[in-house]
Amino acid sequence: MSTLSDRLREIVRPAKPGRYGARVDEDVVPRANPADIENCLEGQWYGHCFIVERRFPAATKYGRMRIGELAERLRESAHEAPLVCNGAPARPPFVFFDLETTGLSGGAGTQAFLVGMAWFEEDDSFTTRQYLLARYSDERAMLSAVAEELARAGALVSFNGKSFDTSVLETRYLFHRLEWDKAERPHIDVLHPARRFWKEDECSLVVLEQQILGARRDDDVPGFEIPERYFQFVRSGDAGPLAGVLEHNRRDLISLAGLTSRLLEIVRGGPDYADNAREALALGHVYARPRTPEHDARAIAAFERVVTLASTSRSGRASFVAEDALHALALAYRRARRFDDAAMCWTTLVESGCSSAVEHEAIEALAIHHEHRRRDLESARLFAMENVVRARKGARHRLDRIERKLAGGGGRLL
Repeated sequence: MSTLSDRLREIVRPAKPGRYGARVDEDVVPRANPADIENCLEGQWYGHCFIVERRFPAATKYGRMRIGELAERLRESAHEAPLVCNGAPARPPFVFFDLETTGLSGGAGTQAFLVGMAWFEEDDSFTTRQYLLARYSDERAMLSAVAEELARAGALVSFNGKSFDTSVLETRYLFHRLEWDKAERPHIDVLHPARRFWKEDECSLVVLEQQILGARRDDDVPGFEIPERYFQFVRSGDAGPLAGVLEHNRRDLISLAGLTSRLLEIVRGGPDYADNAREALALGHVYARPRTPEHDARAIAAFERVVTLASTSRSGRASFVAEDALHALALAYRRARRFDDAAMCWTTLVESGCSSAVEHEAIEALAIHHEHRRRDLESARLFAMENVVRARKGARHRLDRIERKLAGGGGRLL
C-alpha cells in the first residue's frame, strides 16, 4: 500500500499550512476548530479531507486471536473468495469498508459522514483509514478521495454493503456528478454467508464478533446514537462526541476482517474445519453453487458430514438441518451420477417424515429412478400412485405412462 500522502497528493490540490499546522485551504476554514478536531480524533487535514489513520500491529490481541493470525488465515484462504462472491473474480487486496451515516433509511437525504476503510499490510498489521465529513461542503472532495482508495481493491468487503452502504455512496456520487464504477468490482457482502453459517436472527457484527471471534466491546456507542452525535458535532463544532463513533467504526472494520478470515478459512479447509452441522451445511451449499464436478465432490463431503453430525446431535434444530442436508446431498449425488446413493437419500427423507414440498420431490425422484434406471415398474407405480393420492401436479400423467408400460411388458424390465 502506498502512503496516505502519496495517494491524496493525486486527489487534492495543494494547500497552504493552516493556522494550526494542518493543511487547510486559506479561503476555506472548517467550522469546527481544526485543533479541536485533530486533538480529539487524532487525525489530520489533507486539503478538504479530514482523515484519521490507525495501524494495529500483528501482535495486537483481538478476541481469541491476534491480528497477525487473522491476516495469515486470510492470505492462505484468499483463493477461495470467488466461491462466496457468486463467482466474481475476487482477489487480494481486500479492502474492508463500512459507513456511518446520518440515517438508516437510505435515500437521497442520507449522507455518509464517515467512510471507514481498512486492509492488512504485508507485515500482517492492520490499517484503518477513516474519512470524516467535517463540513457538508467538503463532501465532493471526500468522495473523490474515497473513490481513489476503493479503486485499488481487488475485492470490496462489507457487512450489508450491497444493500445499504454502496447504495448510499452511489446516491452521493450521482448527486455530485462523480463517476461511480464500483458496481463492476467484486464485492463480498459478509452478511449473507454469515446468516447461513452462523446466525439467522440478530445477525449483527456485535453479536457475531462475540460468537465467532470471542471479542467484546466495552463502552461502545449504540448504533442509534451515531447520527445524533454527528449532528451535535455539526451544530457545536465539538468533536468530542465523534471519538466514540470513530472507535465504533474501527471495531466494525476489525470484526469484518476477522469474520471474513474465518469464513474463507472454513471454505478452504473443508468439512473438517466446520465446528458444527450448521457450518458444514452452509459450506456444502457454497461448494454446490458452481455446479462443477470438483465442487460437487466437495459439496458431497460437506453434506455427508452434516448428516453424521446431525445424527448425533440432541438439538431440536438437528432434524431441520438433516433434512436440508439430505435434500442437497441427493441433488449432489444425482449431478455426480451416483443415482443409487441419491435414491437412498430420497428414501430416508420420505421415511423420516420430511416437509410436504421435499416429500413430493423425493417421491417424484424415486418414481423416476425406479422407472428409468432400475427398470422396476411396479415400484415406480407405487411411488407414482402416492403422489396421485396426494393430488400432486403431473402425478397422474406419470402413473398412466407406467401403467401402459406394465400392461405391455411385465413389472420388472431387465
